[in-house]
Amino acid sequence: MSKKEHIVRYTDKELRAMQQRGEDQSDWKGAAAMTNREIEAGIADDKDEAGMNIDWSNVSVELPRPKAVLNMRIDYDVLEFFRSQGKGYQKKINAVLRSYVEQKQHQRGINA
Repeated sequence: MSKKEHIVRYTDKELRAMQQRGEDQSDWKGAAAMTNREIEAGIADDKDEAGMNIDWSNVSVELPRPKAVLNMRIDYDVLEFFRSQGKGYQKKINAVLRSYVEQKQHQRGINA
C-alpha cells in the first residue's frame, strides 16, 4: 500500500505572510550563518544527495529551437477536432506530429 501524501499549495504572497507571522519552519538565520564547509557537510550527509556530484562549471543553457511558421492544408474535420479542444490546439497538433516522428525514429533504430 502506498503512502498517501498531503500536498498543500500556497501562493508567493501567502508564503511571505506566513514567514512574517513566524509560521514557517525554516531557520533562515541559522542557514545564513552556516559556512560553506558546514553546507557541504550537510549535503554529504543527506542520503537523497548521495552520488549527486554535479559539476556546474561547464553548464550551458540550451534555448529551445524556434517554431517554424507553416501554412499547410489540413482536412477541415481534423482541424475542427483540435480547435474544439480549446486554447493551445496548435501545440496539441505539434505534440501529435512529434509523437509520430519519435515513433518512426524509434522503429528505424530498432530495425536498422
